[in-house]
Parts: sequence; structure tokens; C-alpha cells
Amino acid sequence: MEQTRRRPSVAHVHALQEDAMTATDHTPDLFALSGIRGPVLRPDDEGYADEVTGFNLAARNTPDVVVGATGADDVVAAMRWAAATGTPVAVQATGHGANFPLDSGLLINTSRMTDVRIDPEARTATVGAGVKWSLLLEASAPHGLATLNGSSTDVGVVGYTLGGGLPLLGRAYGYASDLVRSFQVVTADGTLREADADHEADLFWALRGGKGNVGVVTSLVTELLPLSRVLGGGIYCAGEHAEPLLRAYAEWAPTTPPQMCTGFTLLRLPPLPIIPEPLRGRFWARIAVAWTGDPDEGERLLAPVRAAAPVEFDTVADMDYRRTDEIYQDPRDPIPARECCALLRDLTPEAVDTLLAQAGPAVPDFPLLLVELRHMGGKLAGPAPAEDAVCSRDAGYLLESVGVPAGPEAAAAVETATASLYAAMAPYGTGRTMPNLHGRPGDASDRARAWTPQAYDRLRRTKSTYDPENLLRYGHTVAPAA
Repeated sequence: MEQTRRRPSVAHVHALQEDAMTATDHTPDLFALSGIRGPVLRPDDEGYADEVTGFNLAARNTPDVVVGATGADDVVAAMRWAAATGTPVAVQATGHGANFPLDSGLLINTSRMTDVRIDPEARTATVGAGVKWSLLLEASAPHGLATLNGSSTDVGVVGYTLGGGLPLLGRAYGYASDLVRSFQVVTADGTLREADADHEADLFWALRGGKGNVGVVTSLVTELLPLSRVLGGGIYCAGEHAEPLLRAYAEWAPTTPPQMCTGFTLLRLPPLPIIPEPLRGRFWARIAVAWTGDPDEGERLLAPVRAAAPVEFDTVADMDYRRTDEIYQDPRDPIPARECCALLRDLTPEAVDTLLAQAGPAVPDFPLLLVELRHMGGKLAGPAPAEDAVCSRDAGYLLESVGVPAGPEAAAAVETATASLYAAMAPYGTGRTMPNLHGRPGDASDRARAWTPQAYDRLRRTKSTYDPENLLRYGHTVAPAA
């Protein structure tokens, strides 16, 4: 799906900014939003519920007003109004990462901003704020190009990349933010800016790994990969065989080359129709695989883990890269989710023992849907092409969990299991998280765990430059430096 609509020029949007300010200087109410092309809705308006509901149904958003932005000029007008009225702002495209309830303020919904422009010669894509990875992948694949998406292509490109973005092929190619060449972003004062390595360098730094702290991104330009196929899929064993499979995986993964991108998952799946057979209603131990090298070599490399435990079914096969959602089989329908993560230094025998004691087959009625380890290292451990705010390059593995808090009793069980798991695994961790998978942000010290102390301090200083009034305060954000 290749489109040719270009991003609006900064000069064009500056003219629109002046129009917006003419209203907001004197009328700090919804009249100032009347020039926005997209919908502007209050809680009692028809369509409001659809506009504020995201993929993660655990976050019940009830902002005072929602703007369905159709382009950068709508975002400019909305931010100018927010600045004039002192209204805090949140941004949502797909709502996959919505881990906080929004109970006031302005929500800017960017899901209509779906322009994509591919430059096959330069191997780049210009991507609107509402574009999902699936749309970008469909646009790039006819040119023999692929994207650095994660385990699900239903996720939005921009929000994922602002958090660094841990790709399916991260060990082979690095973080999604490593490929970004520039951003178009509206800062808290309603100014549209272009940020790249040579212009607004602090802003460019903060937008790659610093999440949504310093502005509302309206589009970005990213490099694409000369790739069309991978060896990918899952090796599934019954959950009762989780111990030998995990021990084999912990010994095997560090021996593999960077082209081998894998994860180990404990899956406890409910008997719901949305879950495909034969996964439905069972406990599984799985190794997910994405290999970018020669398929025959990849098959040979997988022999040790295939021999570690009885394999019930094996979906690993040479596939078109557009089918990579089949590798991790992430949910396609909205669900309430309680996410959490931690970065581990290594997967030692002691760490394996602890993880099995917390979430293995001997734990009765364990309430978490998923407990997963993603192998890191490779290009994920290398330096960024340009200095950025990604602070997970020293980790050997990512530990992630997802629970479904469907009702008060289930929510309490999920919280207890989540707290116990991460407390037990803390001795093997780096002490940090990743902002995209951190889960519900807590106090300042909890939010700071997504960055090193040096990066956190720099992010606060950059925030004080571009959002000194802390209008962008929802989600995994930080306070401006004093």
C-alpha cells in the first residue's frame, strides 16, 4: 500500500499555528479547536467511546476531550489549545501500550494519520503517526524490503519506536529506533519541528528511547531492511516438559549467531474461541524462532533444542516476512492486560531454577497468561548509530509477563504473581526495564528504572526545554528538571 501524500512542510504548519493561536490567545475553550478537521468530542458525544478505547482494555480512558487528529496541523492546533489552557495531554494510536487510566485532560488520537511513502532506492519509509507495522510491511514488501517490527505487526510504528522498539529480528539488526533518520514532532508549545542527528539533536536523542516525553510525533522517516523471507515459527512442548526445554535453551541460546533471534515462553492459555486450536486451553512451553540466514543452516542449529523435550508440534518453516505474526502468535483482539518486564544480565542455572520455582509446571493455578524470555545481545548490544536514550544494550535477556485482570479476583491474583516473580528474579537483573513493556508506571523512582541515572537526568533536562509545564504527563513520562 504505497501512498504519495507528503508530510506538511514546517512553514505550512507554522501558518496554521498562527491561526490556532489567534483563537487560543483570547478563547481558551473548545471554540479554539473548531478548525480541526478531525472529530473533537466530549464524554457525552456520540463516537467518544470508540475514540478513547485502545487495544489494552485494562486502561479505561475518560479524558475531558478527545481530538481525532487527521494530520500535523490538527496536532498543532490541539497542542496550542492545551498550552493556552494548561490542559495535560496524552497520545494514542493503537493503545497497545496503554498501561495507565486517563481520567482527565486531552487525548490526541492519531490513528487516522496513516500515510506511508516508500523510497525503494533509498530504502526508507516516511510513516504517519497512526501507521501500524502491518501497513508499513505491506507497503515495503513489494520492493523486497522489510521492517524492524516486534512480535505483533498490529502495534503502531511510532509509539513502539519512541520506546526504542525491541524487534523480532533485534539480535540481527538492532533496535527499531536505530534505523530512524528523522522525526516530525509537535512540542508542547505547539511548534512543529524537524529533529534528526544534525537538527534539534537533544530532541532527536530523547525521541529514540525516551518514549513520549518531549512531543507528539506526527511522522518519522526510517530505514528499511533488504529482506523478504525468514525461517520462523514455534517449537511447542507440553508445559510439563518446561524444565528440560528451558535448561537446554539457557545453554544453547548463547552459542547461537546474531542471526538467530529467539524467545522461550511459558503459555497458559484459556479455553476461549479466540485462541486457535491446538493451543486453546492448554499449558505450553515454547521456543519461538526467527532466523535470517540460510534456512538449512538454521534448521541444523535448532537440533539441540528440538531434542531437549518431546515436541508436540513444530511450525518452524521458511516464510514470507509478512507472515511473521505467526511466530509468536500474539493476540489479535483487544484484551485487558497487565504487563511487566525486567532486564536480566544472564540466564544462569540459578536464574532458571528461580523462574521455574515461580512460574513452572509445579506451580498450581499460576495466574499469568505468559512469562517470556527474549534473548538479547548481538546488534542489540552494539552502539547506536547516533547517541540515543535506549538503556538496555547491556542486557542478556528480557523477562516479560502478561496477566489478564478480568475481574477483581483475577486482578488481585495477577498482581500478587507479578510482584512475586519480579522480586524473585531481581538478583539476576540489571535493575532496569524497557519503557514499552514496563507496565503500569509508578512513582518517579519506578519510572526511572527504564533508563540509566545519566540518561534519566538528561531526559528530564530535555523535558524542561521542550515541555517545561509538563503537559505530556500521562504514561511512562518523567518530570522536567527543576
